[in-house]
Amino acid sequence: MSDVRKIAPRKRIALVAHDNKKADLIDWAEFNKLVLAKHDLIATGTTGKMLEEKLDRPVKKMLSGPLGGDQQIGAMIAEGKIDVLIFFWDPMEAQAHDSDVKALLRLGVAWNILLACDRATADFILTSPLMQQYYETQIPDYSNYLKRKVTR
Repeated sequence: MSDVRKIAPRKRIALVAHDNKKADLIDWAEFNKLVLAKHDLIATGTTGKMLEEKLDRPVKKMLSGPLGGDQQIGAMIAEGKIDVLIFFWDPMEAQAHDSDVKALLRLGVAWNILLACDRATADFILTSPLMQQYYETQIPDYSNYLKRKVTR
């Protein structure tokens, strides 16, 4: 059995991008400026600063990704404080903090949040009619997993 989490029409959107993808994310965000203005934005440090300048609106900034920002956003996902993760990651370049990146993506899937890793998927998410209304998402039930861990 799963729990349900009700997501409000005003979504909490985390925006993250690797260095080689920051320009793509900023371009996408600028193109979607009017839609993003209806939501709360959270970003890792450098990306957040760039977004604030281009969108002319406040963005809640975490630390830079390699300094813990990815982990801060991951914690917010686990706490139910992020509804959507837009993460333009670079599949062609190894990152010094690849383990953090993998953990962030794993948490997005584990907690069943909206997750886009490229512009096409981000476009589909942002233009979905569900973005403008309440939505109930299933939170997986990990009680059996937790019981197994305790008994070992």
